[in-house]
Amino acid sequence: MKPRLPPLNPLRTFEAAARHRSFTQAARELHVTPGAVSRQIVVLERHLGVRLFERAGREVRLTALGQRYLEDLGDAFDRIGSATRKLAEAGGDRPLHIWCPMTFAMRWLVPHLPAFHSAHPGRDAVFTTSLKPVDFNVHDADVAIRMGRGDWPGVACEYLVGIELTPVCSPRLLAARPLARPADLARHTLLHSEARPSHWELWLAGAGAGADDIDPQHGMTFESVSLAYQAAIEGMGVAMGQYALVEADLAHGRLVAPLAHCQPIEDAFYLIYPERLEHDAHLCAFRDWILDVARAEERQRRAAIAARARAMAAAEAPGRQRAGRLPAA
Repeated sequence: MKPRLPPLNPLRTFEAAARHRSFTQAARELHVTPGAVSRQIVVLERHLGVRLFERAGREVRLTALGQRYLEDLGDAFDRIGSATRKLAEAGGDRPLHIWCPMTFAMRWLVPHLPAFHSAHPGRDAVFTTSLKPVDFNVHDADVAIRMGRGDWPGVACEYLVGIELTPVCSPRLLAARPLARPADLARHTLLHSEARPSHWELWLAGAGAGADDIDPQHGMTFESVSLAYQAAIEGMGVAMGQYALVEADLAHGRLVAPLAHCQPIEDAFYLIYPERLEHDAHLCAFRDWILDVARAEERQRRAAIAARARAMAAAEAPGRQRAGRLPAA
């Protein structure tokens, strides 16, 4: 009879190779050769009596059984990592582990972190970026930033950053192809994100005259919001911006927001954490800092949006033909 557990080193190798979909990248992570990865996978396949990968030259892909095995192992590896971290940090100063969507981390959180470290030089932090909903009982995380409506059970939840939607594009695209009213979007390529597929539809629903004729599904779709924004910066089309996440691009002229309508939505970014950590000193320091920053910026952002709307309304008055070429903020 076979042991209850497979050999653990081949199992670890399989997890890395399956996650990367590459023996070469798994080898880099594990600091071994691709040949060593291949041999460990063979050991595991022989032990299990099934093929986990299909091999075609240097390319590999998971079989259906291999994919199912990876999914079943996912939580187990998360639990092992979490247990190991807790054991290693017991009795000592632990870093705060923050779980956060990639685009929010890159465009909002990371630019503010120098101020946090300046105020709290002894506080270490570890970041995981993922769109996967955090499970504090499974995942290696103390606090998370999550987009939604703040109605998740079993966690403490603090409103962080509201979301107002506005189309954004590069200044050179705007110069080549005017965009003065929603109907003009018919002459542009809409840039979408798989992560936020409904945002164009939500904005168009509130944009008023001319928006009804725009197909919210047409255009180019990217895996992440960050890629859609970068495509807009490169002049490929018009992306649906979350105002708080494109403020720096607007301020530095990488993007412009040519249309007056800015659509608030019900979703927002929230800070969530287990209720058992409510009085944890490290978490409290981070929570109090980030909430102060977010509230101050929310006031400034709403004032900027209102001022921008007033300026665009004035520009649309008779005798002032500057629509589509106003500053973004």
